Amino acid sequence: MSTLADPSDDAPVPPVDRSPRFREEWPGAVEIFDTTLRDGAQFEGISLTVNDKLRVAEQLDQLGVHWIEGGWPGANPKDEEFFARAQTELKFENSNLVAFGMTRRPKGKVDVDETLQNLLAANTGTVCIVGKSWDYHVTQALRTTLEEAVEMVRDSVAYLKAAGRRVFFDAEHFFDGYRRNPEFTLRVLEGAAIGGADCLVLCDTNGGSLPHDVESTVAEVVRHFDGVQIGMHTQNDTGCALANAIAGVRAGSTHVQGTMNGYGERTGNCDLTALVPNLTLKMGIETLPAERIERITAVSHAVAEIVNLAPQPQQPYVGASAFAHKAGLHTSAIARRPDSYEHVAPEAVGNSTRFLVSDLGGKSTLALKAAEFDLELDGAELSTLSEKLKQLEHEGYFFEAADASLELLMREAQAWHQPYFELEAYKASVDHRSGSGARVWNELNADLVTEAVVKLRIDGERRIAMGEGNGPVNALDAALRGALNGNFPAIDSIQLVDYKVRVLDSGSGTGAITRVLLDSTNGSRSWTTIGVSSNIIEASWQALADSIVFGLLHAPA
Repeated sequence: MSTLADPSDDAPVPPVDRSPRFREEWPGAVEIFDTTLRDGAQFEGISLTVNDKLRVAEQLDQLGVHWIEGGWPGANPKDEEFFARAQTELKFENSNLVAFGMTRRPKGKVDVDETLQNLLAANTGTVCIVGKSWDYHVTQALRTTLEEAVEMVRDSVAYLKAAGRRVFFDAEHFFDGYRRNPEFTLRVLEGAAIGGADCLVLCDTNGGSLPHDVESTVAEVVRHFDGVQIGMHTQNDTGCALANAIAGVRAGSTHVQGTMNGYGERTGNCDLTALVPNLTLKMGIETLPAERIERITAVSHAVAEIVNLAPQPQQPYVGASAFAHKAGLHTSAIARRPDSYEHVAPEAVGNSTRFLVSDLGGKSTLALKAAEFDLELDGAELSTLSEKLKQLEHEGYFFEAADASLELLMREAQAWHQPYFELEAYKASVDHRSGSGARVWNELNADLVTEAVVKLRIDGERRIAMGEGNGPVNALDAALRGALNGNFPAIDSIQLVDYKVRVLDSGSGTGAITRVLLDSTNGSRSWTTIGVSSNIIEASWQALADSIVFGLLHAPA
């Protein structure tokens, strides 16, 4: 009877094989076409200025996408201004700008068609035009014949090619059309190919297709149009935009359209931040320049900041939680073998491993987290801290989101006491001097006065300072800074940038426990602190005091 050996920690262990799985039937390279500035801008909650669009385009060029679709010239003043300014203000090193439009109108002439003229006036080397490929839309929306629909596509592509443009053709509603009338849908693609289209893009416009159908359909199209480039444009209405794009690539597509962070109309588009790593790191298919893939996390977050939407922590590859480990079993294992719980190296996409401290973690997690802060806790300190954290989390603290407060807590476990100030007392008051509390803007601004008083001791000297502000937290911040003024010049660089409140037990009404998270920066680094109390002012004070202490502790030399 054989037994399994139990290797020691020192025994050599081969690393997990993370090499990409390339197959001969897959394309060797896939072009990445970004449509964040057009299709992505249709996402609910996004409203881009021209300056925003220029900044996003610069980020995409730094990432190295092949094509950047800038919008629809002539459709609105914003896109007209964007393309005009792009000619002088955008200096692309890696990308090509694309103008989007549609085919000529039914029974129209290409040389006087306004849309086609605007495409040429945008002065981009590449244009992308959309045309109907579902007979239902041709007869019901365009109210024309199927023969005319094919001619509209062929004429428009040929006209733009004759003008010296590279032309991509987006076959709108392709998969719906192919299921209903494949003969007509293929005739539309044939019209584009005869006109000279450089790429035939199969669009799942309604987002209702599933990967197995997509793969088989794309394979049939690739066989039918041997030698013509086939592209993919997938929407996420079934949650399958990414999977459908990959299915298309498996079937022979060498061009994929998508958006950063999956932004797009309704439920969004194929998310390029997941598509690129999946194709390159998993399947061995060339996409972006190899040295630029590690920028994808930074660009993802930069674009989110520009469009004014918070990054999604759970987003694959680029999310803050993508390589965050909470359970003690995971963290103890990953400390020894990083590839044991991470499917790719986080650094490959510009992300990093994080260890989350919670009641699900153990002392090994705390030790790893302490090492991040350049702290070393002994066994007794770790045991004491572990029990304290479990109690604090039971009370409502959430240190995963507040590394600065966690670091201060770890330092206190080493008998460290912050040396900057000792609180004697604070007081915050709101004085509504007139009116009945009606929600009138002028009344609230003219007659609502918030004041705070802070009493401190600094090196034994008693300090009292008063502050006024836009609410009690702002007033407390002003009072605290006033009391510290003159002793700590670094406080001038510490700024509070965000304040979030969450009610933890809403069933308790106005007596509920509240959690406050405070984001701060000194210009070179940012941090988050936390406070929890049934009194929102006390919770805010805890977070505020921690923020100032952390900022002073890590003030630049």
